[in-house]
Amino acid sequence: MKILVINCGSSSLKFQLIDSETEAVIGKGLCERIGIDGRLNFTPAGKDKIEREVAMPDHNEAIRLVIEALTDAETGVVKTLDEIDAVGHRIVHGGENFTKSVVITDEVIKAIEDVSDLAPLHNPANLIGIRACQKIMPSVPMVAVFDTAFHQTMPEEAYIYGLPIEYYNKYKIRRYGFHGTSHAFVSERVAELAGKPYDQIKSIVCHLGNGASISAVCNGKCIDTSMGLTPLEGLIMGTRSGDVDPSVINFIEQKENLTTEEAMNVLNKKSGVYGLSGDVSSDFRDLEAGYRKGDEGCKRAVDAFTYRVAKYIGSYNVALGGADVIAFTAGVGENSGFVRKLVIDRLGALGITLDEKANEVRGEEKMISTADSKIKVFVVPTNEELAIARDTAALVK
Repeated sequence: MKILVINCGSSSLKFQLIDSETEAVIGKGLCERIGIDGRLNFTPAGKDKIEREVAMPDHNEAIRLVIEALTDAETGVVKTLDEIDAVGHRIVHGGENFTKSVVITDEVIKAIEDVSDLAPLHNPANLIGIRACQKIMPSVPMVAVFDTAFHQTMPEEAYIYGLPIEYYNKYKIRRYGFHGTSHAFVSERVAELAGKPYDQIKSIVCHLGNGASISAVCNGKCIDTSMGLTPLEGLIMGTRSGDVDPSVINFIEQKENLTTEEAMNVLNKKSGVYGLSGDVSSDFRDLEAGYRKGDEGCKRAVDAFTYRVAKYIGSYNVALGGADVIAFTAGVGENSGFVRKLVIDRLGALGITLDEKANEVRGEEKMISTADSKIKVFVVPTNEELAIARDTAALVK
């Protein structure tokens, strides 16, 4: 079965065509600058990347160009559209309505629309992608895979905010968590690497990238996660502040004469390691280089980030009653031995020791703790597209 995975943003569209039997990527690519001018890149398996500047006035045209690239007589990977058996769509927010992936129906679309106020930048774009695919492939089954679904097993004590309960009852204001597809994939895979059944292991998953979150997974179920109502809560991230006193917003508004929208823009796009470094960069490769050269801003940003990661790991170790494994994943977690070491060096109280040589790994599965480490630590590359394809194949078979 060939599954087309679509991850649709407001002006971009990432895609992969995956063989669900072999789990091989047949072709992948990215449409950028949709509604502006348009750029398509496409990489067929085993061949060079193809890049084109092409007009993309809307997502319908982007989807058409994706299909055209996949079925091109010379560089395509399938002969006709009929070879695509199903489409899996990444949906950022499912609210409390969705605890697992579902086949897309009119009712599902309506439910996604109903919670769009919880993710106003993401859900509308996700829906555009669904409708564009339905228009071009009306007979192909489609599945919605939600970022929030994996975290719906959190108990009330973990997801509820200390606000008047009427706000939850009326508006469903609570912690939802994100990166759920990644947390689900990695927590299952690290159980396999540790040689334990998924329903008999306690794990902490550190999804560390420009967006970053940590989850506590007990016997296959998420019991806590660092992101909240939106992806702004939790860890210090690339440009997001993470946890701050809510009064900071009002304070900034008054001191800087900003609107609430402008203050929130500061917290989302000008903060995190970017802001802490003095606007040096939100890229950890740049921050590491600056750190090693003694740049004060880079050191401040990296130290604050790694402290926050270690603090969350410690709290989730308590929530789990003692973790069995810790997994590092995503762009920074998979590739930066520098960041991993700074985090693990803070975890000595948990009986964790780092294997310095093993920690040199980049983007590969490996245990990086010593054999006598009380909690085993692994690098586990995430694969959200494969997770979406797996869910899609299971639902449409």
